[in-house]
Amino acid sequence: MQAMEISRTALDVEWRRLEITAGNLANVESAGNGTTPLYRERTLLSGTRPLFSSYLDSGLKTSGIDAGALSGVDIYGVEESNAPPRLVHEPGSRLADARGMVAYPNVDHAAQMLLMVRSSRSYEANVVAMNAAREMYSRALDIGRRG
Repeated sequence: MQAMEISRTALDVEWRRLEITAGNLANVESAGNGTTPLYRERTLLSGTRPLFSSYLDSGLKTSGIDAGALSGVDIYGVEESNAPPRLVHEPGSRLADARGMVAYPNVDHAAQMLLMVRSSRSYEANVVAMNAAREMYSRALDIGRRG
């Protein structure tokens, strides 16, 4: 059942990536003020689980596949951007500074939309892979029953 576990971990990672991207998009226009800190764009840090990573490294040297080493992907953490805020001249705003500038998060709306599409496609691909693995396991059980 390694194939299903790998796809399941990828589904978890992509779902979390979609949540973080949605949060970034929801806060594109949230201006900061003196009492609340300015929202910072968040990025999900993810990658292979240690056993899977070692398999990838050793896979270049050997031809055999150790199915036990295939363990999927994991979330390493969430990183906040250090990018300076986007300053917009809005002298009438109650959040404006002495120069009439209001600070907004430096979130690239187009890049976030692209990331959201990419993550949703990856999620869909993992659902397809999971269904294909389930179908193969089911067929193998049918073959075993006949034999």
